[in-house]
Amino acid sequence: MPIPLVHSIASWFLKKRIHQMELFLKYPHEVQNELLHQLIDKAKGTEIGREYGFHELKNYEQFAARLPISSYEDVQPHIERSRKGENNILWPTPIKWFAQSSGTTNARSKYIPVSTESLENCHYAASKDLLCMYLNNNQNSQLFSGKGLRLGGSKELYEKNGTVYGDLSAILIDNMPFWAEMSSTPNSDVSLMSDWEVKMQAIVDETIQTNVTSLAGVPSWMLVLLNKVLETTGKKDLLEVWPNLEVYFHGGVSFEPYLDQYKHILPKDSFKYYEIYNASEGFFAIQDQNDSKDLLLMLDYGIFYEFIPMDAYGTPEQKIIPLSEVEMHKNYAVVITTNAGLWRYKIGDTVRFTSMSPYRIRVSGRTKHHINVFGEELIIENTDIALGVAAKETQSEIKDYTVAPIFMKGREKGAHEWIIEFKNPPQNLKVFNTKLDNALRAVNSDYDAKRFNNTTLNAPLVHSARQDLFYDWLKENNKLGGQHKIPRLSNKRDFVDELLKLNI
Repeated sequence: MPIPLVHSIASWFLKKRIHQMELFLKYPHEVQNELLHQLIDKAKGTEIGREYGFHELKNYEQFAARLPISSYEDVQPHIERSRKGENNILWPTPIKWFAQSSGTTNARSKYIPVSTESLENCHYAASKDLLCMYLNNNQNSQLFSGKGLRLGGSKELYEKNGTVYGDLSAILIDNMPFWAEMSSTPNSDVSLMSDWEVKMQAIVDETIQTNVTSLAGVPSWMLVLLNKVLETTGKKDLLEVWPNLEVYFHGGVSFEPYLDQYKHILPKDSFKYYEIYNASEGFFAIQDQNDSKDLLLMLDYGIFYEFIPMDAYGTPEQKIIPLSEVEMHKNYAVVITTNAGLWRYKIGDTVRFTSMSPYRIRVSGRTKHHINVFGEELIIENTDIALGVAAKETQSEIKDYTVAPIFMKGREKGAHEWIIEFKNPPQNLKVFNTKLDNALRAVNSDYDAKRFNNTTLNAPLVHSARQDLFYDWLKENNKLGGQHKIPRLSNKRDFVDELLKLNI
């Protein structure tokens, strides 16, 4: 299809979609309330709808009073029945696909239901919206003059009892519309290869001869692929391989620790980075402005949002609030009700709002991935920022990291133990340690209070990991692939102790 025609079609769709988005931008609470009523009405004849009397629910207050907050463990029995082919349990239309997710350290797989509605009206709709927003902000873009390099998960799709499970990315690729397939590389056969290391080389071999104009994938794994491209081609940067490359669409993990490495291999001031926030459970937010870290919360994808303030999360004082009651800059756990049959479901992520009109957010971490052993309330957003400061001030580059507590023993005070794999290590690790500690104190007042005069916490202990330590751990635990992530923070020492044994 000629490039001008593609741009014309994209522009037409953009104008149509922008008009639709204006509705939830101007009337966010009304759109969310109407969506909730639609979800309840559609599911009133399901097993869960009958159990909780959906036909009686008239407003949000009744919905919140009637249905409990749920975790995966709560809905697992329903999901297992669905996977065996039973219908009309959580959602009225048959659920054929289940996105397999093992989380981070937990080896047991989760199977998240993916309905036809969530595929079409959430995941694929978001992909189109992302392109629309990007093109709207970059009128001279030549995005469609080439192809987008996509890097998904590592697993094939598996069929059992008439249902299909695998990585969400594999499900999306397998059901991808023809227009998306035509504009993507590598081909589906390569994208769905199960052997991650073989697949990486196959992607390199196919794409280095392609006019790639965009990248899409998780920053940590994409970086591995891009360095392999440079290694294979012998080029000093990616623009020598793909001169028309103009944007990287990223998500899955924080981009902060990787930004400098990307700028090094993409030395182009006009190059764009666009962040997305999606998961197996749905597509939630999209960066809608150039050079911004704020993500627009998408309110018409069939997802109803609620939030739990993290200052009382898991306590008897915990409360759940709708979008209309959130406040700026507070940390919230995300709760969703979706068009795939998840009802008041805790997805495990935390966000904070940076704008109320429209609603924009930043992902701040995970409910299970924080450290609060000593009242320091350390979250991933804090550690990412502090690492960025310390790396910049010591001219070093960070590849991966994890942190765990050193528990108090007798009169010994506690501390945090870091394992950091550097791409470019600092000349003096003690100086880096001090810079990191100071940066953490600057971004987290609770940490600062515990560190004041070593009141509760001693200075952090930082280990410089051997090269490929984290990769080797992932490989040993069968977790190679685009959707697997390193657990950053933990209140336990299991992961750190495993790595310390490998760090030889």
